Amino acid sequence: MQEIEFLYDFGSPNAYLVHKVLPDLAARAGARVRYVPVLLGGIFKATGNQPPIFTYREVRGKLAYQARAIERFVARHGLKYHMNPHFPVKTLTLMRAALHASGKDWEDTFVDAVFDAIWVHGQKMDDEEVIGDVLAEAGLPARDILAAVADPEVKSALTAQTEAAVARGVFGAPTMFARGEMFFGKDSLPDLAYELGRG
Repeated sequence: MQEIEFLYDFGSPNAYLVHKVLPDLAARAGARVRYVPVLLGGIFKATGNQPPIFTYREVRGKLAYQARAIERFVARHGLKYHMNPHFPVKTLTLMRAALHASGKDWEDTFVDAVFDAIWVHGQKMDDEEVIGDVLAEAGLPARDILAAVADPEVKSALTAQTEAAVARGVFGAPTMFARGEMFFGKDSLPDLAYELGRG
């Protein structure tokens, strides 16, 4: 079976949008998705990149267009989405938790709960108390997850995973890899589907 590596950070609205449509795209192509948490701030620092809200703030019309493009994407795919009022969200704790969740039988539940808390319900997910409440509501082992974010092995593994992404040419999130090709952002999804179809 073909595999799509999905490199994500919960703080990216486009990562949330891709997360919502990627499983169906993969199913149609007979592929499976493997979630790979990375720290977007670390990628930006290593590559000299920065968030679009900073990159394009002086470009007249660009941010308004990007907002409209998101609206169209949301409407086309029938998604729920609201810009988080606490954006930008500091995601270090969340991404360490995601690393801890990798490969566990509740990983999907965890990822869904966190993405929805940020981009549907507008919660302040850099507050550990809020994080704990969200995870507990989803039936997840909240105490164990929050304890794991302080584990030196979890910290170093997330750093290593982020550095490995940069070494592969990743400069932002969401980024997907399939069949040896890299695809960046939600606008690359048609190309990703085409590449999988060739397989």
